[in-house]
Amino acid sequence: MPITLPDPKTGKRYNTQSSYLKNRFGKKTVKISLNGGFTCPNIDGSKGVGGCTYCSSAGSGDFAGDPSLSVSKQFDYGKRLIRKKWGDDLCFIPYFQANTNTYAPLSRLKTLFEEALKQENTVGLAVSTRADCISKETADYLKELSERTYLTVELGLQTVHNKTAELINRCHSYEDFLHGFNMLKARGINVCVHIINGLPGESRDMMLETARRVGSLGVHGIKIHLLHIVKGTKIAEQYQRGEVVPMTMEDYIETVCDQIELLPKEVMIERLTGDGAGDMLIAPLWSRDKRAVLNGIDKELRRRDSVQGCGII
Repeated sequence: MPITLPDPKTGKRYNTQSSYLKNRFGKKTVKISLNGGFTCPNIDGSKGVGGCTYCSSAGSGDFAGDPSLSVSKQFDYGKRLIRKKWGDDLCFIPYFQANTNTYAPLSRLKTLFEEALKQENTVGLAVSTRADCISKETADYLKELSERTYLTVELGLQTVHNKTAELINRCHSYEDFLHGFNMLKARGINVCVHIINGLPGESRDMMLETARRVGSLGVHGIKIHLLHIVKGTKIAEQYQRGEVVPMTMEDYIETVCDQIELLPKEVMIERLTGDGAGDMLIAPLWSRDKRAVLNGIDKELRRRDSVQGCGII
């Protein structure tokens, strides 16, 4: 279906995930976050320890489910919460969110993913992982999944700049990312890439370069996050010493709008900011008002009279 911007139904000046999924499946489609009990090579010592400097002790996926419960029980719990908000006429996408969800033997991945696909009104599957944790065998299985359901593999890149990746203890390079990404792309698998604005030492031009390069790869989607400084992290210690300065709301909004202009309109934008982890959030405190941030982005795009992709040369 051709993409018209601004969206004639919502007025949005970018290609939103909610509109894309509703057009694809005919009704509101919601992700249910799951926790498969995975760890990460950046936590268990195979590549590093402590995780990325911004990760809490539990790793990524603070809002995922309880790993002590089965996939089915986590799904049922999430479904009940979602239906309280959105009603019963919904489709669902199980979302393996916490940590690195291909970092396990293929047999375990199959057990968990296949259980998720059996859940009520499920129309797809989303799997969040690192690009350096995808073997040929796993990629082949993901290809098979993508041929029978709407599969999206979400790759945490965060930045294309290797110097920044070293500063945040990412333990893989942009070249490592491209290797894993290209394995998936060659198999026709939808890929959504995560990036973070406000990482230590990055200028706005560096953040825009990350968005520009990701947009040029032919990705299916992108998630744009704000760097959250949360308690118990390495970056919180750096913040207390004055070594990390959070973005202001105004700077973040302007940067995101610049990035939207650099993304092809076919790229589905799944997220434009993140959720701070409740009382764990130290800074920036303005990020708790997610609605204000999203409204600010919409207002700035209208002020510029710009839409997604208008800045591509």
